Order: sequence, then C-alpha cells, then structure tokens
Amino acid sequence: MPWWRRFRHAWQGYRTHAWGHDHLKPVSRSYHDWFGLGLTLVDALDTMFLMGLDSELAAAREWVAHSLNLNQQRDVNLFETTIRVLGALLSMHTLTQDQLYLDKAKDLGTRLLPGFGSRSGVPYSDVNLGTGRAHSPSWAPDSTVSEVSSLQLEFRTLSRLTGEDQFEYLALFSCYCTPREESTFLKKISPLSCGCSCSKQTRVRASCISAEGIGFSPVHLHRVSKPHLTTTLKDDYLEAVEGIRKHLVRYSEPNKLLFVGELLRGLTFSPKMGYSILFILMTKKFNRRGGMPKEHWDLALELMDTCLRMYAINPTFLSPEIAHFNLQPTGAKDILIKGNDAHNLLRPETLESLWYLYYFTRNETYRDWGWRIFQGFERHCKVEGGGYTSISSVQNAKATKPRDMMESFFLGETLKYLFLLFSDGDDLERYSPHKFVFNTEAHLLPIYSS
Repeated sequence: MPWWRRFRHAWQGYRTHAWGHDHLKPVSRSYHDWFGLGLTLVDALDTMFLMGLDSELAAAREWVAHSLNLNQQRDVNLFETTIRVLGALLSMHTLTQDQLYLDKAKDLGTRLLPGFGSRSGVPYSDVNLGTGRAHSPSWAPDSTVSEVSSLQLEFRTLSRLTGEDQFEYLALFSCYCTPREESTFLKKISPLSCGCSCSKQTRVRASCISAEGIGFSPVHLHRVSKPHLTTTLKDDYLEAVEGIRKHLVRYSEPNKLLFVGELLRGLTFSPKMGYSILFILMTKKFNRRGGMPKEHWDLALELMDTCLRMYAINPTFLSPEIAHFNLQPTGAKDILIKGNDAHNLLRPETLESLWYLYYFTRNETYRDWGWRIFQGFERHCKVEGGGYTSISSVQNAKATKPRDMMESFFLGETLKYLFLLFSDGDDLERYSPHKFVFNTEAHLLPIYSS
C-alpha cells in the first residue's frame, strides 16, 4: 500500500486551504488556529521524512525556517506544545542532523520553561510564549497527572542535544512532584488530576481515579524495558499496573469483555473507558523486553480484544471516543455508546498498539485489523479535494455528521503508524522501537544508554 498517496491527499487539502495554520477544516475548506504554530505542518515533518516525501518536506522546512514564530503573545498548552511541536523538532534533528530544527527546539524549550515554576512543582498547563507567564486556565485549576508526568522525554532529549541540564532537571523534578493517591485502599494508583498552586501536602484533588492517571512517559517505558536495570521506575510501573488490575479492571456482561473503568469521588466505580489504550503497548513492550509478569501480557491481549470490538460493533468500523460497559447479567449488550460519545477524531492509539503488537509478534492478524480500520477512514472520513474529517457518529454509516476538522495528529501519528504497521524489510527495522523512543505524538527520539 503506497501510504504516501494517502498522506498526499490529506496534505493537498492542508497545503491549499490551511497552509501555516494549525488545523485543516476539510469540509468547509478553511482552517482553525489553536496555538498559531502551524501544528499540522510541524507535526507531519517526520512522517514526510519516513515516507520519503522530499518535495513536501522541503517546502515545510522552508516554512519552519522563515515563518514559525515562537515570539508571540499567545498562551499555549505546555503538554500539547511539548509533544507536538518540541517533539517534532527534536525528531527531525535526530533523523537529519539539521541544526535548524535543534535551534528552533531550544528556542521553544526555553520559552516553555516557566511552565515548571509552580509552588508545588506540578507544572502549569498554559504558558505565554512571548511574556513567559505561566498559569492554569480559569476553567480547570488542576493539571492532569498523565500529562505533567510525561514531559521528561522531550526535555531530557533537549538537554542531551544542547548540553544544558536545566531542561531535563525541571521536567524530571516535576514528575517526582506529581502525587500518588495516599489512601491505603488506592495507594498504588494516581488521581486523574492534581493542583499547581497548593502545597505538596494538599495538592491532590481527586474527583476521579483512572488508568489515564498512571502517568508513565516513554522515558519511563524505555528505562524499565531494560532487563538489567532495577530502578524505582520499574517498581512504579509494576505497582501502577497492579493498582489498575485490582481497582479498575472489570468484565462486562454477557460476554465477559475486559475493560478498564474509573473510580469517581466516594470510590464509586464507573464502567466507562476512553479511547486511549497506551496501557496495551506498554505492557506488551515490557513483557517482551523487560521480563514483566505474564499476567500483564495476558491483560494487554484481553484489553486489545475489547478495543477492537469497539470498532467492530459499528457499521462504520470506527471506534467511539468513549464507551460504557454493561455490568448487569440481564443486559443484552456488553458495549454501550452514548450519543455524545459516538464521535471519532481520527485518533492513532489503536493503530499505535497494533504496530507494537505486530512488530514483536509478526502476527498478521494485527495488520488485518489495521487495514479494516483504515478502510473505515477511507469510506467515512475522506473528503473530496483533500483531507480527512472527524465524524460525530460512528453508529450510522449513512449519517456520520462530519465535524469538519482534521487534527494535526492524523498526519503526525495516524498515517505514520499505518505506514509503520505495513512496512517490511529495511523500513520495519530502520524505525524499530529498539532504535528509537516514540513520544506521545509518535515523534522519533534517540535512545540513550544512561
């Protein structure tokens, strides 16, 4: 499959109607700006490199060199800017050794550092790139644990490439400041969010406990995947997974599908599972390379099966953003999709997991599933004239209700993981997880020995 053709179809819409802007609105043939950083263009840089799209990459590099404005009076989200923009720039320097990308990365990383200046050590969510003012948005005073504890990889890489320790130090310190639930009952798992302005003793405000709060970054994943390393990171991972197994894992009725739910305030269990399934690839990678318990591997396979069923039950063969699971023995359906949760945003997480599973097993079943998901995108999300759109309903193939948005991660992650999933020979090994760490946004960063 020439995946570059699919990329070019999406890129054509972006180049024609949204060049230099954050996101393409493919249906209305316009654009949407979030941070004003050309997110789609920057996010797609290393995808173009992997696919050998030299002319498109040259034009994008020219824009980065002359039009990427980092000195603007505008708030950006620390987490999203780190994984999408800083990660992409570092990835391109890693792959090409082009100094332009490292210079831009250092400039951006320096502008983001005020985000780590809270009293509690927990990073603020927003930073103004021009003024350096960091703060939490008024509508959400807390920071998400899984976000603030997954920033170390990019800032660690920036320190290693520039020789300046401040980036790595501040990011690692913020990770150590994120809380673990202190009750005896829940001591092995983290709350979904924590505060930035309060003291260390009072910063936990847990309205929800979920698997999204485990907060392991790719730096943790790589370090604990080394069999000879016996660090607290490996212990943290083992404790987190055990906490999830004990408190968050349930089986639905009537077909006993494994899923990971949430604990609400008062320890009320909610049978709700979001789309993010990093947990699957995490346990798979660890089990193969880090000697992790077999039951973690078994748990990953069961969770993968449930995730794929979230696609298969819909006529579009696309997954909803959120699913609820039936726990009543008299229920007829295991998976329940509510109207407000039925949208699909072209996300990559399932394809990411399928690639890891295929890479380590060479089981063609995972490619078959990836192909079926891709066909769902082609039939229900592809827009004539260029681009792919997210949709509001995966439950009605004749009325998907396009949302008129192509997020940057569709080019930066979704198409990249499809390309990797179906790569053979040199390409399969050239970009293997043995050689690179893939950050949260699928950007390739170097593996360091220490």
